[in-house]
Amino acid sequence: MEWRPDRTSKIPLYKQIANYLESRILNGEFPPGSRLPSERDLANRWKVNRSTVNNAFEELRSAGLVQRIIGHGTVVNRGMMGNGTKQFPNWDMYVKQGYYPPNNPLNQKIYQFIRTDEQMINFAIGELSADLQPIKLIQDICSSIKLDSDLGYEHIQGNITLREAISEHMKTYRNIESTPSSILITSGAQQAIHLIIRGLLKPGDAVAIEDPSYAFSLPIFHSEGLNTHLLPVQNEGIDPDQIIALHKRHRLKMLFLNPTYQNPTGTTLDLERRRRILEICSKFGIAIVEDDPYSIIGYDGAIIDSMKSMDKEGLVLYVSSLTKIIASGLRIGWILGPQTVINHLADVKQQFDFSHPNLPQLIAAKLLSSKHFDEHIRRLREGLKIKRDLTVQSLENELKGIISFFVPEGGIHLWCKLNDEEIDENLLFKESLKRGVVFAPGSTLGSDHKYIRFTYGRVETKSIPEGIRRFAQSLKSLIPTC
Repeated sequence: MEWRPDRTSKIPLYKQIANYLESRILNGEFPPGSRLPSERDLANRWKVNRSTVNNAFEELRSAGLVQRIIGHGTVVNRGMMGNGTKQFPNWDMYVKQGYYPPNNPLNQKIYQFIRTDEQMINFAIGELSADLQPIKLIQDICSSIKLDSDLGYEHIQGNITLREAISEHMKTYRNIESTPSSILITSGAQQAIHLIIRGLLKPGDAVAIEDPSYAFSLPIFHSEGLNTHLLPVQNEGIDPDQIIALHKRHRLKMLFLNPTYQNPTGTTLDLERRRRILEICSKFGIAIVEDDPYSIIGYDGAIIDSMKSMDKEGLVLYVSSLTKIIASGLRIGWILGPQTVINHLADVKQQFDFSHPNLPQLIAAKLLSSKHFDEHIRRLREGLKIKRDLTVQSLENELKGIISFFVPEGGIHLWCKLNDEEIDENLLFKESLKRGVVFAPGSTLGSDHKYIRFTYGRVETKSIPEGIRRFAQSLKSLIPTC
């Protein structure tokens, strides 16, 4: 069958054509010095615009494979076989064939806009606003640090003082017993998850993630290496019996769960379901990765039993960070797990970056040990609750009956459902950008496009009503009856 460009593919037509012609050049079907078919002929053959073929030829020319000769057409370079003409690497091909797939295009746009000088009201990024970060405390700590040793490579698992502080912190705030030797310091929770996947799983392994979830947004879960299966999140969390069903069909190796104030839904997996999941995973030998960045910022201050604190059989790898309670730029996360696992993941991390930077670890250790840390957490809870209530009130004022949502008791996110299922999330995203407000569309976090996530932890408190007003204008502009 004759080759034709695939119009259903996400790869642009001109790139498909360039890739096809390149393969024919490199395998000798178009040898050095030969002329390619004309743009007109190829456009007619493949039913595309002539400009599409022209763009494909430009792609080949920039890669050093062809040259344009006036009056003669497009010719394969004679230097292809080492006769003097340079040949350049096709970087587009490298990009397409790399291990990690590209980020979601909407995520790419979010990061593109928040890094510009445009004044965007930012409900999109999962981090704390400046007014919630303990800036003064960090400044005092930085000024008190005395570098009485060199800044060489740190311990492979991370600074021992920091690991001791984290161990004490987890006991006090998370009801988790641990030892410093069972902790590995990482560059945030995201690196922790990448280390677990790359260090403990192999291509073809089946894993389950929540739907929706932050994990859904990570390209590593959609790479060709893993078989990823979805567990729908309800108001009480995931249904444990669905784990059994998935395991019987796919032989799950690992679950990735965010059970407390889940991102993005804000829901908390109830105690009975946690027990049931541990029981199921114990029966079938399924490992659990518990991602727990938010449990410390429940607004009532109560300690919620983590799955790790309930785990008596070593089923759970516990992942957390200081991103959601101190500052994302500090880049301090950790993994708590069995010693053999921690030793191996430390070795994997050393191959990635050799060791974690010293200074952020010294700062983090002093933060966690500071007598002012508890006061910061109390203020953080109060500040986040104010932001949540203001976001909820603004949505009710502007969009009552048009949008619905679950009100979380902790965390930094509000998960909202668009009641009009015909709304195009891409159009809504574009309209909102025009009005200077950015949010996370549902498709970046789950399989259902009828949702959006507002991260009220990131936006300045005073900007919340105005941001919601602009969003409401954008949404109403797409609803004919409004």
